[in-house]
Amino acid sequence: MANAFDPYREALVVENHTVWPADYEDWSQADKSRVEGLLHAAPEEASDLDYIRQHTGFARVITVTQDDIDRVSAARS
Repeated sequence: MANAFDPYREALVVENHTVWPADYEDWSQADKSRVEGLLHAAPEEASDLDYIRQHTGFARVITVTQDDIDRVSAARS
């Protein structure tokens, strides 16, 4: 289960990672990069958010869901 947004860990994030399910393998890298930027700009709204402890801080990992795609698409409209 994904972690909830955590302001403490957020302040220590040193890396961002995005996991794309196979459903999106036909998306261009440009489209994926645009969506990744929007998702990581508002991690508190991500449907599937996780933090991985590293020596230097935390890595934020967002797994893309259809809810995320719908949300960032609506924000562009």
